[in-house]
Amino acid sequence: MSSSEPERSIRVTLDSVLQDRDMTLTALSEATGLTMANLSILKTGKAKAVRFTTLAAICEALECQPGDILKFA
Repeated sequence: MSSSEPERSIRVTLDSVLQDRDMTLTALSEATGLTMANLSILKTGKAKAVRFTTLAAICEALECQPGDILKFA
């Protein structure tokens, strides 16, 4: 990739998936056992990494696939 090309990255679209399912971050926290702080970091796009166990818990609670909440752009 040349320096003139924009940098592509993984984006977390958890916020839109939550909206589509009419679910709050609090409800997701309760359903997954994950802390509000960790979910908030993911939701706001500030996360640098995500554990597979975290991703699996979110996908199970939201009945979705990882590709529904992670986008490469």
